[in-house]
Amino acid sequence: MEERKIILTFARKSIIVINEMKRKALFLILCICFCAVAVAQGVQKSELQQRAEEEDAKGNVATARYTYIRAFEDYVNRGQAAQGVQCGTKAVALYYKENYYKEAFELLRRVDQSVDNNLPAATQRALHYMTSKERMQMYMKLRKPSNVQEQLNIMEGHVNAAGVDSLKNDLLYNKAIYYYTFGQTEKGNVVFKEMADKLTADKDYDRVEEVFKTLIANGRKSNSASLVAQSYSNYIAWKDSVEALKTAAQIEALQQQIEEGKAIIADKDSSLSSRRLVIIGLCILAAILAGALVLGAIVLLRFIMTTRKQKNTIKQLNENNALKAKFIKNISSQLTPSLQKLDGKIPEVKALRDFSDHVQTLAELDSDLDSVRQKEEIQVQPFCETLMDEIRNKVRDGVELLVKAPKLTATVDKEYVTHILRHLLSNAAIYTPEGGHITLDFKKRSARTQQFLVWNTGSTIPEENREDVFKPFLEVKNLSEGDGLGLPICKTMAQKMDGDLTIDPTFAKGTRFVLDLHI
Repeated sequence: MEERKIILTFARKSIIVINEMKRKALFLILCICFCAVAVAQGVQKSELQQRAEEEDAKGNVATARYTYIRAFEDYVNRGQAAQGVQCGTKAVALYYKENYYKEAFELLRRVDQSVDNNLPAATQRALHYMTSKERMQMYMKLRKPSNVQEQLNIMEGHVNAAGVDSLKNDLLYNKAIYYYTFGQTEKGNVVFKEMADKLTADKDYDRVEEVFKTLIANGRKSNSASLVAQSYSNYIAWKDSVEALKTAAQIEALQQQIEEGKAIIADKDSSLSSRRLVIIGLCILAAILAGALVLGAIVLLRFIMTTRKQKNTIKQLNENNALKAKFIKNISSQLTPSLQKLDGKIPEVKALRDFSDHVQTLAELDSDLDSVRQKEEIQVQPFCETLMDEIRNKVRDGVELLVKAPKLTATVDKEYVTHILRHLLSNAAIYTPEGGHITLDFKKRSARTQQFLVWNTGSTIPEENREDVFKPFLEVKNLSEGDGLGLPICKTMAQKMDGDLTIDPTFAKGTRFVLDLHI
């Protein structure tokens, strides 16, 4: 009897040790595979591609784009079509990121032409799928649903011919984004469910979760509330179903272990004592199963509570920000009557008044970011000429003033645009040396994008300071030399117009500010 107990105990411990060794061996094999893939990918990348990726990671869009194009051309010359298409499409993405659609479409045509006809047909179709995908994404950004649908049809043809499962999943993902973006929620749900079910059936849970998070992030970037809401709702539902699947798998595994234990015990001992051991073992396994179920319920409950806590935190932060803006605005308003009583001819008093006005303006902008601004139609050339005339008596001797504005109309928020351009031109008048140039330019980049550009010759703003000039209260300043709030106010106004104000990093003959506006 004692020998039988020893045998049963040894058998159970052996099974546990073997399972543990299997898990460790599998983990080691996976680590080796991942390392090998990472090394292989690193070797395959050319020096140009690595430099382009480094510049892209730093946010140097123009430099990264130029280097990606050089890497694309280098790969094509060496007959490495796949790597060339990869670099070419990345350069295309950086073009339309800054709304250079014409250049993006031209580069895509070059990338398509570079695909070697001597490659296998399936490989060619897979590479053409990548270029068609970039066209589809550009048309998505341009809000042209018919063109997007056309590219999706082309992509589907490439996928069917290539026969690659990863491309099929990617196509389903892009179809779902298209349907959600253009309000076809039911079709989007069907396509996305097909993709999620396929990956879930393969137990690729991490990939499904990554896709959901990417879809939510895309909705936030495109300001699509419906896409974010639908994606988040589907994500929660899927998460609940996966937890149920995982729990069911755990139950099945535990039940299988119970059956294996019962079989071992039945083979080794059919006596009453062995049956008692079976009952004890079953009770222990049942307790483990109950503990697993309780643990799963606790994890799910913590996830729900964390989500609610995050929502409340975001709400509280928004309310605190609004209260801060209101508090600063009230302080500035209360100081104004006292400042008005002081002698405005004293430079320090005037600087203090201007600072109070700027603080109040910035607070009003921060507390009213969601309001809709009214736009009106202007004649571009007369509008620019009038603004340039305002600084003619403020510039140094020999400074040339140039206006490069076409004779056309544009729809803009005249009040904000006038404020921004007037401030930029006034700054240019201060910092442009004798014999220099100040230029005001207007460009229409696309049907829904236009730019005002102000640049002057002279010293450039150091690269490390270009982002800081748009941040208020970054350092203590002598108010008589300026309060540093002019550009932050202009930046906030640009963002309220659904645009942006930036410094052109490629301009090296002085400083060029770019005001992007979207109709």
